[in-house]
Amino acid sequence: MNYTEVYFTASPDVCEILLAELGALPYDSFEETEGGLKAYVLEDQYDEEPLKELVAQYEALGPISYQVQTIPRVNWNEAWEKNFHPITVGDQIHVRADFHEANARVAYEIIIVPKMSFGTGHHDTTSQMLQLQLNLDHEGKTVLDAGTGTGILAIMADKKGAAKIYANDIDDWCIDNSRENFSLNKCQEIILEKGTVTVFAGMQVDILLANINKNVLLEEIPAYADLVVKGGSLLLSGFYEADIPDLEAVLNKSGFSLVENTVQHNWAALRCVKNS
Repeated sequence: MNYTEVYFTASPDVCEILLAELGALPYDSFEETEGGLKAYVLEDQYDEEPLKELVAQYEALGPISYQVQTIPRVNWNEAWEKNFHPITVGDQIHVRADFHEANARVAYEIIIVPKMSFGTGHHDTTSQMLQLQLNLDHEGKTVLDAGTGTGILAIMADKKGAAKIYANDIDDWCIDNSRENFSLNKCQEIILEKGTVTVFAGMQVDILLANINKNVLLEEIPAYADLVVKGGSLLLSGFYEADIPDLEAVLNKSGFSLVENTVQHNWAALRCVKNS
């Protein structure tokens, strides 16, 4: 099936917002350009009405325009290989693809073949989550990575010594991609399920990781509260600094306390503790 390409022309800050918003829609691949952002969706899933609503919602931040064209399905893996470069997070984590050279100078090396899934460490939300994980004891813990994407956070939990790791995602492509990345990093014991976080209802975890988006987090935080043990940790990202008060209000109602927050380029991440 062909793809519909939507090419947004906007400032870098506005493009960051569009990228986050489009991630909640059926768009499954993105390409940042000098002038804007290209977003791709299967032709039969394209709907212009949400695009008009996005432009209306954010045009006050700066001019936004877009062009739409139909393109043949392309080799996304080849495109990723050309544009995916290794990165280092906190001087301790090296994230690379399987075709890059290994880095023996870091404590943790993660191999990611991202394909169409979100979560390579390059985005400010993922890098902040990894940084929060660096400073959190995982040894012997039970960990759940909700909305795992590429599986990068679950892999980090494994490398930090977690005893049991669970992961879920609603997207078939993410399930296949994370399974491949688990294998590349020799993390085959991670239990992966397709569906929302409710597939793990009744389970108890010490650490829950969720790098999704504001709307999904607001909806799922009460479910996270049922999963995280008293004294356990909840790490969140996928939203802006301005969204923190809305999230904190729901977190407090659900028995969590905010103990740490970080911000990079207006993207935020939170570390919370379950009180009751």
